[in-house]
Amino acid sequence: MMTPLPTHRVHNFGAGPAVLPEVVLEEARRDLPALPGIGMSVLEISHRSAVFDRILGQAETDLRALAGLSDDHHVLFLQGGASLQFAMVPMNLLPPDGVADYALTGAWAKKAAAEAAKFGQVNVCATTEDDGFARVPAAGELRRTPGAAYLHVTSNNTIAGTQWPVLPAAEGTPLVVDASSDLLSRPIPLSGLGLLYGGAQKNLGPAGLTVVVIRKDLAARGPDTLPAILRYATAARHGSRHNTPPVFAIYLAGLVLRWLRDEGGLDAADARNRRKAGLLYDAIEGSGFYRGTAHPGSRSLMNVTFRLPSAAIEQRFIEQAADAGLAGLKGHRSVGGVRASIYNAFPEAGVRALVEFMAEFERVHG
Repeated sequence: MMTPLPTHRVHNFGAGPAVLPEVVLEEARRDLPALPGIGMSVLEISHRSAVFDRILGQAETDLRALAGLSDDHHVLFLQGGASLQFAMVPMNLLPPDGVADYALTGAWAKKAAAEAAKFGQVNVCATTEDDGFARVPAAGELRRTPGAAYLHVTSNNTIAGTQWPVLPAAEGTPLVVDASSDLLSRPIPLSGLGLLYGGAQKNLGPAGLTVVVIRKDLAARGPDTLPAILRYATAARHGSRHNTPPVFAIYLAGLVLRWLRDEGGLDAADARNRRKAGLLYDAIEGSGFYRGTAHPGSRSLMNVTFRLPSAAIEQRFIEQAADAGLAGLKGHRSVGGVRASIYNAFPEAGVRALVEFMAEFERVHG
């Protein structure tokens, strides 16, 4: 007989896959053997069944309501993560004689631009790499191409801990947003939005699901020479079911979307996230021991990054924090330091626990 798993939960500051609402996990656990009234698990149902029709339809309805989407945009539930979107966006939207503008604000934005360059001309319209990606560009720094096919931005940068406080204006060019790490964490500006995409594993559900919101006229742009599965038009025509979608991940995302609506929607989520991040940034600013890495005007509400006096002390901090039930605080391997990821479902109590730990650690080691 298998030994029951421990039920104690630590505070998970991991950058993703990330913490999910406990009420969602409890509902999924309760109904995993058999969905109510269905007699089989969501892991077993057909993706073309009436049961999944309802799950998929309700998830789309709730996402549309949360984001305020009109009928001008498709909502697609795909696979492949943001990394596949790095290629699908230019494959569908960048014509052979066109130019796409990319703003480089971190490692993921650089990867997106590098993929796009395989399919057409890319103009790096702004970059903050010389500043170590510690900030996002000011509006006046963007050197945009007249008539560009689209402008691509990464709304939140998990590694550097930065976020666009306000997305750039479209200025007649479709805005393409990689929102993988702040998807549905705040209201979505729809003016000029051409395409928004993001992996679900930070704010919306488990790994394996990618959400794409795309303007209908842009979805129709993909050339017929593309493989069917790589065309947005194919996914839209088949209701995200050209092939078998990630059924369980969509089911869980649907539960999270309902939770977000029950908790007051995106305005309420934004207020909670600002309050949580504010607690951490106040603790960092009020200390001579901790040093934030992002410029104040570009600080992320999702990923709070900071350094300690030395790498050795940082390692001790991370290890002792884990022993205290504060897991996943190690910074990205490319930059080191400490990173506290506090996505939508991360509880405020966990942030307060980290702030208390930081104060005691500073008292002992400062």
